Parts: sequence; C-alpha cells; structure tokens
Amino acid sequence: MSEQLKSVRADITTLALDAIVNAANEPLIMGGGVDGAIRRKAGPEMETDLRRIGRCPIGTAVITRGYRLPARFVIHTVAPVFQRSMEKEDRLLASCYRTALELAEQNGIREIAFPCIGTGIYGWPADRAADIAYAAVLAHLREGGKQSVIFCCFSEADRARYQRLIDQGIRSRNGCAG
Repeated sequence: MSEQLKSVRADITTLALDAIVNAANEPLIMGGGVDGAIRRKAGPEMETDLRRIGRCPIGTAVITRGYRLPARFVIHTVAPVFQRSMEKEDRLLASCYRTALELAEQNGIREIAFPCIGTGIYGWPADRAADIAYAAVLAHLREGGKQSVIFCCFSEADRARYQRLIDQGIRSRNGCAG
C-alpha cells in the first residue's frame, strides 16, 4: 500500500492526474484558497457545472470535469467547520475523503490528489486533519481501493506531516518500532 501513497509539495492546479480534489463549500460558490485557485484555472465551464449541481452537503462529494486544468476531473468535497473536539466533525471530515475516493472508483479514476482539506478558513488543526485524512485513505486502500493517492501540500511543513504518517505506516507494517 505504501506505493499507493505519497506526499508532495506542489500547486494542486498543476498536477496532470486523473483527478484532483477541491475543498469546496456547501452552496458550491467560488471561495478563496484552493477552491478559488482551482476554479479560476478550470474556467467558466466548471462554474456552469457547479451551478447545475447546486449544493454539496458537508462530508459528501460531487464531480466535474477538469476543463482547463491538467487533471481530467475535479472532485469537490465540503469539510465541516472545526468545532474543537466534536466526534461528529471528525467523522464528517473522514467522510470527505471516503466519498471522494468512492466517486473516484465509480469514475475509473486511478490517480487522485487531495489538498489539506479543512485546514484553511474552516480552522482544522493541521495535525488532526492530517491524521483523519491519512486514516480515511488508508482504510479505503485496505478495503481494496486501487487508486494512487497523493497528499498535495502547499507548504513543506504540511508535506512533511503527511510523509511522517506514511513512513510510520510503513514501519508499523514492517514490524519496526519508532
């Protein structure tokens, strides 16, 4: 499974993959951060698709074509706003990853990149969001998911955080401590 997971520091809008994931909002209107960057680069056709779709409930995902992006598809998912220590929000954030990966399976997507969902304006602490993301992706792969998953991070600190989780998972599967 380690060959199916990696972390990179990059601008997600530059990745030529089957799909990238967008950290969207419920009404699917243009926001800032990752969402704004993806939409600006994809062009107005994506906006038309998202207006037609209308909404995306928290913890779910919808898919559009990538249009002017190098990625063929964009999977849009909506994280909950961080509320300190609410189990429900943890489950909803994990569901963002799970539903995005399920849509990927349904659409024959083999390569998918996730940004650090929820860590911007929605206020998720980076370590907690990374732990939830990694666990959700790993569970999907252990259940037979076939995708190569990239954790695409804008900062080196975020990339290193995901890489530590991947490396720890490799060590624990190989029976190594530490």
